[in-house]
Amino acid sequence: MAEYANIIVDIFNEKLDKTFQYRIPEAMKEKLTLGMQVYVPFGKRNIKGYVVELTDEPEFEVAKIKEIIGIVTDSVPIESQLIALAGWMKKNYGATMNHALKTVIPIKKKSNAVEHKSVRLKLTEIEAKSELAEFERKHQKARVRLLSALIENPQMDQSMITQKLNVSGTVIRALETMGIVEVVSERSYRNPVSHLDSKGYHLTLNEEQQSVVDAIERDLDQKIAKTYLIKGVTGSGKTEVYMELIAHMLAQGKQAIVLIPEIALTFQTVMRFYNRFGDRVSIMNSRLSPGERFDQFERAKNGDVDIMIGPRSALFTPFSKLGLIIIDEEHESSYKSETLPRYHARETAIERARMCGASVVLGSATPSVESYYKAKTGEYELLELKHRVAEKPLPKVEVVDLREELKAGNRSILSVRLQELMEDRLKKGQQMMLFINRRGVAGFVSCRACGHVLKCPHCDVSLSQHVTRQHPEGKMVCHYCGYEIPMPKTCPACGSRYISGFKAGTQKIEMIVKERFPQARVLRMDMDTTRNKEGYEQILSAFANQEADILIGTQMIVKGHDFPNVTLVGVLAADLSLYVSDYHAAERTFQLLTQAAGRAGRGSEPGEVVIQTYQPDHYSVQAAKEQDYEAFYEQEMEYRRMLLYPPVWNMLVILCASKQEQTAYDSAKLLVQEIDTWQENIKAAMERVGEDFKKKRVFPVGPADPAVAKVNDIYKKVIYIKTKDYQTLVELKDRLEHYMRDNRAFKDTVVQFDFNPMSGF
Repeated sequence: MAEYANIIVDIFNEKLDKTFQYRIPEAMKEKLTLGMQVYVPFGKRNIKGYVVELTDEPEFEVAKIKEIIGIVTDSVPIESQLIALAGWMKKNYGATMNHALKTVIPIKKKSNAVEHKSVRLKLTEIEAKSELAEFERKHQKARVRLLSALIENPQMDQSMITQKLNVSGTVIRALETMGIVEVVSERSYRNPVSHLDSKGYHLTLNEEQQSVVDAIERDLDQKIAKTYLIKGVTGSGKTEVYMELIAHMLAQGKQAIVLIPEIALTFQTVMRFYNRFGDRVSIMNSRLSPGERFDQFERAKNGDVDIMIGPRSALFTPFSKLGLIIIDEEHESSYKSETLPRYHARETAIERARMCGASVVLGSATPSVESYYKAKTGEYELLELKHRVAEKPLPKVEVVDLREELKAGNRSILSVRLQELMEDRLKKGQQMMLFINRRGVAGFVSCRACGHVLKCPHCDVSLSQHVTRQHPEGKMVCHYCGYEIPMPKTCPACGSRYISGFKAGTQKIEMIVKERFPQARVLRMDMDTTRNKEGYEQILSAFANQEADILIGTQMIVKGHDFPNVTLVGVLAADLSLYVSDYHAAERTFQLLTQAAGRAGRGSEPGEVVIQTYQPDHYSVQAAKEQDYEAFYEQEMEYRRMLLYPPVWNMLVILCASKQEQTAYDSAKLLVQEIDTWQENIKAAMERVGEDFKKKRVFPVGPADPAVAKVNDIYKKVIYIKTKDYQTLVELKDRLEHYMRDNRAFKDTVVQFDFNPMSGF
């Protein structure tokens, strides 16, 4: 049992990286847990604080450490649960408690509140007229104006008084001091969805949707908390199922969190929820101002909203009556954090639900291999929606071999077949979407004479070409550190003029499409065109209102959107995500192609999809063409089993980063030696008691260079570790953290852990 507790005394006003250590009294040792609120001596008074860590190691002289006074029993605020969740994240994903706390309680300081002030008359009309006569006698004109207005209207906005009546705050305070008026302040919360106009809800579930809802509601009514996976083809109406389940929870006085993968989904998704639930809905995302974010945090705590929608950070909404967490498009890699702690929203949601007895619903047309594996093995309950709403057919999918296009003399990024279909749709007044998984103009710029590739001097990556209004000649940008140079006219290595970019991006495609179809109205949606706060909403609204014929974009356009007039989707380069150095490559490609295809034919007209690729026979492309998830899953699992990748086994990646390449390598080498020592000790201990060592055995690989071995002059080395049992990796991580804590060899190295990574370091 732990001897000491590290405690945060005030979540909002103290810096989160400042904890204070207290001794745990003997009587409390068995009761005290992470997240509990306790009374502690602080200066000359006793105050409340939260337990954020339990430890046996004193941080300073033992005699000076004060003792915890008691446990707070009268209330258990939502912060306690979130702090306990932060403790779980620290343990399971490898980070400091400080990192975990900053993730689960993102609002660290109270932002300036928006206050609504009004001035109210405290006197009767007779008393007020008497005072007015006195002000008139003394020629106090400002006081006369104010009191005359208040006799007419006994309560007025302070802003109206100061602006319209030209009465200063000094005059108002003077009348307040005299007891004639009082200033009333009300906290006004910013509401990011207040501008929406509800159109009401008029949908009825079909038989298949209703059966899924019934299955989950039976468990909810019996207080059975589970994790469900809804596998529903694109256009099968998963959102209506989510809303029905939320309505059921709201009727029981419970609250719900809906996670979505991209900010781009917020507008359409929120609109559908707002039409049904009105002001009980709010959103949380990175594009809100700090003030707006703080207000949503407060509204959730105060019970002013019951449904929070947003990307993974919305998972930490401080709902005290949480009953349901929904994760839409659960296969999305954006649910895995790329910063410490490298948590996965799906696993963290399941843990938060466990803490408060809630249920979790995962939904996708193309579930992650990990989730489908868990559904197949019974860890999740699998529910399926096999048909589109109103029995609309799935779109017809054609695969175009770009090698054959080149042989036929077509050097355009648009195949002949795709151009024919685009021409047809423009004549019919129908809309289309062109998807490419790349932004900007080019993937890299190289010299065709000597082969020299322009690289960032600070990072181990090629520079990307961008053309903007400010740089019509083009500029070269590093997407890792932001380094920029003008586009060179000659090769810096050999002086040749044959230097240009390869692999067209969204910007280049926009230029090609406008040139080929000058009559078409074209919109482009990527990170460059959606930098401002309303960028997504403006582009999606314009396309939904049919103000454009063609929407060109990166993967943000293919996820979850519902445009009934879109009858053609073109996937311009299916291979771009196929051969990256990541074991998820085939899965990502299949998901993107299937999701892209799912945008077509959602209205009254049937849809067509053209997938352009250099690898038409690849199993992920073929499975996407047939919209056959099962065929893809079986093939993919064969590879995962053969190579011992997740979800069959578990993987831990350890990153060592330093300003000196040799230092990073030496640190990684020391960790590999410690892993070998730990493994030998475990093996010896298990053999002594006659246990099978196989289930605890780990297989380390490395140190090795990651895909990008240098970023911003920081060198990286990685170690890959595979084993069957996840908890073994957690134990190993704990051992390595302990080993590094007092080891001077790691003073110039940053070490990070990533469990079952979604992408490389």
